[in-house]
Amino acid sequence: MVNIDWKPDRKSSISLYRQIVNYIKEKIGNGEWTVGSRLPVQRDLAKVFQVNRSTVVEALDELKADGLIEGRGKNGTVILNNTWSLMASRPAGTWEYYIKNGIQKPNLFTIQIINKLEYRDNIIRLGTGELSPELFPKEMMKKVLGHISSKIKSLGYERPKGSLYLRKVLSQYVKKLHINASPASILIVSGSLQALQLISMSILEPGSTVLVEKPSYIKSLHVFESSGIKLKGISMDKDGIILNEFLKNLDKTTSLLYTIPVFHNPTGIVMSEDRRDKLLSLCMRERLPIIEDDAYRELWLDEIPPETLKSRDKNGVVLYMGTTSKSLAAGMRIGWVIGPEPVIERLGDVKMQTDYGASSISQYTAAEWIESGLYEIYLKELRKKLNLRRQAALIILEKYFSDIAGWNVPKGGFYIWMKLKNKLDMQKLFYKCCKNGILINPGYIYDFTENYNIRISYSYASIHDLQFGLKKLSDIIKSL
Repeated sequence: MVNIDWKPDRKSSISLYRQIVNYIKEKIGNGEWTVGSRLPVQRDLAKVFQVNRSTVVEALDELKADGLIEGRGKNGTVILNNTWSLMASRPAGTWEYYIKNGIQKPNLFTIQIINKLEYRDNIIRLGTGELSPELFPKEMMKKVLGHISSKIKSLGYERPKGSLYLRKVLSQYVKKLHINASPASILIVSGSLQALQLISMSILEPGSTVLVEKPSYIKSLHVFESSGIKLKGISMDKDGIILNEFLKNLDKTTSLLYTIPVFHNPTGIVMSEDRRDKLLSLCMRERLPIIEDDAYRELWLDEIPPETLKSRDKNGVVLYMGTTSKSLAAGMRIGWVIGPEPVIERLGDVKMQTDYGASSISQYTAAEWIESGLYEIYLKELRKKLNLRRQAALIILEKYFSDIAGWNVPKGGFYIWMKLKNKLDMQKLFYKCCKNGILINPGYIYDFTENYNIRISYSYASIHDLQFGLKKLSDIIKSL
């Protein structure tokens, strides 16, 4: 067993997991840890490094992918070879050197596997956060594309903030949410993820901290970390962010708060009216900007959600993000950011430097959908279909999981956040599911600490596949 007398520096701009990877590679590369040496188990490594287990899992996954270590069941993790010493001695001009030292961090290894397997035949996708092809409005889309074909005079580059036509349409559209936004204060982006990338590149300092809900979808990405920005998780209760914990975690490095207050991803929580008012008041008092990610708002199933934080914002504290990716078509890659004009100008300038604007034809299409009224008609039908899928998923869960798990009943969105009653090796569960043609989204990709949750989506797989896939998942869990 190797000896470890080191722990990562929490003040460093380098992420904790990357520091751990570099430390282990250095030990292997300089010959201190030889081939065949065993590493402590994940739980012990987490204690030694003083990090959560998911950080250790992420680091070990990368080292396994590099071929430096190998998991050997009860025998633990063993150092397989010392190729890092060879890689480290190569000249800086090799492709391997560039790949390892690029600014953008690689996805978590689990997410890389999910991204690859999602497009493999004969696999059931139980966690996919996307509408099923069965729900795509083919006839309506034909009508929309027919209308815009006669309107399009060219498909050249759009303005830095995006199509003025679409921004005017959105300016009217968000009035139903009691958001007053001129076209000048709206930026068109290629989906919400690009909005977050632009924010991290444009208005945040390296070394600063972004507060996020714990767990959070954003933890599964490296959109902030790749810019040298740290994430800090804030726990939630049934009403959203716990305010006392929010205040305790504020410090001089805190730059902003990122929140998904409606049908939160992955938990499905809806922030209450009272919690929204108090949170906004605290952020105004602390001069802390908010990113409000409202991607799931139109997917309410039981009742219309509380009004947005942005509609309550009288001081330009909130940057509001909306999108058609969840409600209509992910592949259109259309979203929007609403905020103070100087911020929107800055984001628009950086966007022009990255891709010179979102797809012109997608912007025409989104504007026609909304302005024609077809979007509202479509959403009413979509809610009915999603409601049926939600009910089917809940019935299946009750049948196969009532003795081994608990879960929430979401009021909208895509996700059921299921918690296993017994502690399992969640990574082992993930790989076993993959081998059996079942693709799940384990909770550890979203969390700052170890958990035993699974994000179940009822939006993508057919009801038949949900039935078969969830039954199979139940059998696998019971076998571990």
